[in-house]
Amino acid sequence: MLKYIISSFLFFGFLLGHSQTKPLDLQPKDTVSRTDPYGIRVGIDLSKLLLSTLKEDYTGVEIVGDYRLTNNWYLAAELGNEKNTKQEDLFNFTTSGSYLKLGADYNTYGNWYGMHNIIHVGGRYALSSFSQTLNNYQIFDSNRYWSNPAYQIDPDPNATNDFPIGSNVAQEFSSLNASWLEAVIGVKAELFANIFLGASVRIGYLVTNKDPEGFRNLWIPGFNKVTDDSNFGVGYNYTLTYFLPLYKKAKKNKEEKKKTKTAEEAPLN
Repeated sequence: MLKYIISSFLFFGFLLGHSQTKPLDLQPKDTVSRTDPYGIRVGIDLSKLLLSTLKEDYTGVEIVGDYRLTNNWYLAAELGNEKNTKQEDLFNFTTSGSYLKLGADYNTYGNWYGMHNIIHVGGRYALSSFSQTLNNYQIFDSNRYWSNPAYQIDPDPNATNDFPIGSNVAQEFSSLNASWLEAVIGVKAELFANIFLGASVRIGYLVTNKDPEGFRNLWIPGFNKVTDDSNFGVGYNYTLTYFLPLYKKAKKNKEEKKKTKTAEEAPLN
């Protein structure tokens, strides 16, 4: 019996000595599981609603949305409809149509844990289908010595500087389209839980532009004003969006990311 007791003490002594040879890790471990929400963000462009209220000759609406793919990448899209009437020097025209923009955004902002703000850069490919209506126009006359007030669209007996009327009959040019590439830079700030206020600036470059016969596209829905001898255009929006979380993914801390990067860069034996 004594033999078995002595053997047991020797066995446990061996285990104790072996365990003490291993280094003790006194660093505290973060056992809290950190996750980030992934889902769809949908909202509306506030600037177009405001312009529709303030300007009698403009109506527009734009729905915006994005879907989070990875920690920093988002699929993004905008769908809108606009109608705009403009008065130029010699003519008045109305543009009406819809547009769709598809692309992606990359978040360059490093949030603290629990924050979901975004400062993003990205790009879009945009398509627009619309019609142009030439409401009226006047004829440019280089000889204006004998100016006739009766030529004016709104005759004024005291006026002597108007051009003669070309036509007051509206001419519609339909089945027009255009496409362009768009560079985007913007920000989205979380005001309340899942509610974001955003703003972005866009620079577009026309790729295709189908002009009507006898007229030209001076304004394109989604692209805005078309300038002479230039394919570039500028736009903006102010958005209010709601983020709908669909699922969550574990978020790696800096140490875990460093270990993963080191393991990937380590040479294979």
